Amino acid sequence: MDVAEREFSDLDELVRGIEERIRKEEREIYTERTLAEAYNPRNVGELGNPDGAARVTGPCGDTMQIHLRVDNGIIVASKFITDGCGASIACGSVVTELVKGKTVEEAFAIEDKDILSVLGGLPEENIHCAMLAVETLRAALEDYKSKDKEVMKV
Repeated sequence: MDVAEREFSDLDELVRGIEERIRKEEREIYTERTLAEAYNPRNVGELGNPDGAARVTGPCGDTMQIHLRVDNGIIVASKFITDGCGASIACGSVVTELVKGKTVEEAFAIEDKDILSVLGGLPEENIHCAMLAVETLRAALEDYKSKDKEVMKV
């Protein structure tokens, strides 16, 4: 093994060690479900021509966007984007799953505690992420309702 190969090997070992420490610390702070949702989120992206959409910036500066597709009053698809932390990603993933198959009225009833229940809780400093997800969902639902009323007038 030449010097360059040894240096890359040493660097790879250093990186693996750092990643292992980070994962260990994350498992001490977050539930397995939260980590799974953060690292493998569902429903990421945007819907073309959504029936309802909103973008909200939370108190910590994280922004979340939610798009909804509604068919006969039932939410059939939902996507989200966030520039936030892993907890924000996890909350966006969960809320977009919770709304699928629900009526618009049922979706309005979703609360941050519902997201926290699915995730098994969040550290106190991340609770606002669940509130951001719910606030963004409600704004997207309001956007849908305003568009739906416009259609009814025509």
